[in-house]
Amino acid sequence: MSTAVPAEASAAVLQPSEPIPDSAISEFLKSYERIGFQASSLGRAIDIVNRMRKWRLSDEPISADESEDYLSPEIRAQTRCDIFLGYTSNLISSGLREIILHLVKHKHVAAIVTTAGGIEEDFIKCLGKTYLADFNMDGAELRSRGMNRIGNLIVPNDNYCKFEDWLLPILDTMLAEQQATGEVWSPSSFIRRLGKEINNEESVYYWAYKNDIPVFCPALTDGSLGDMIYFHSFRNPGLILDIVRDIRALNELSRKSKKAGMIILGGGVCKHQIANAMLIRNGADYSVYINTGQEFDGSDSGARPDEAVSWGKIRADAESVKVFADATLVFPLLVAATFAQD
Repeated sequence: MSTAVPAEASAAVLQPSEPIPDSAISEFLKSYERIGFQASSLGRAIDIVNRMRKWRLSDEPISADESEDYLSPEIRAQTRCDIFLGYTSNLISSGLREIILHLVKHKHVAAIVTTAGGIEEDFIKCLGKTYLADFNMDGAELRSRGMNRIGNLIVPNDNYCKFEDWLLPILDTMLAEQQATGEVWSPSSFIRRLGKEINNEESVYYWAYKNDIPVFCPALTDGSLGDMIYFHSFRNPGLILDIVRDIRALNELSRKSKKAGMIILGGGVCKHQIANAMLIRNGADYSVYINTGQEFDGSDSGARPDEAVSWGKIRADAESVKVFADATLVFPLLVAATFAQD
């Protein structure tokens, strides 16, 4: 009996496939523009983000009052749109963290604004696991078991204990350095230091530290980080965090941007802090909002881009869109059609 595989059978089963062109995903998502409703808004968001990525100062004529620093054709060709990325803490708790990490690792953004949870949950994920669960789990039962629910995710309270064990010695060292040098910390320099200390490539803020991307957190004490700083203030008081340095740094980064774009996932502090920084330069040139907020209650979180235009936070001739959607659904698609094409 022959031991050779019949050639015709092998050819039928092992038929080689043709490579799928890299443009297939982009073309598929480009079709969203023609679907209508929020699919069209997503298509518009993809187009705006690609315009942010494509823009160079060399696209613009040299103005009469242009600084000498920007007269060189080479410098103009290298000067890009500064993209300010904002997101709420729940998105770091979710698997969207890995999408955000990709953007930071590959230097696709110029600055980040997030909330306290958006900082601490990144480090906590380096220390312990977050579990997929259910929105309908009983809160009292979870509390009795030491389980914290974030939507349909569960974070064991032990993770926060590990976070405390990791963080408190760092706070001691930072306080000692402050006392020795007289130099106080700002929230962004605090986050940068933690990114250095975690020394873990799975951390968003490790890559922000490595790539010198500033991370601003105006509400740094509104979470577990605040709890740890509170405890530390009894055990070893004196640590100072200067928010004035950060608002100046963020506003100056905005003011000095030759072109500025906002990509904001969610609402609240991260949304308004970036938009308010854009006011310093008379508005953003590009703006993409992704959130589920509604404007009927007058909240900034639910406001559409046109409201920001009225405040001077988005320029009247800017390209802007709001996608009414859960960011965990649509942001991976947006990244696939934009930044992931590099």
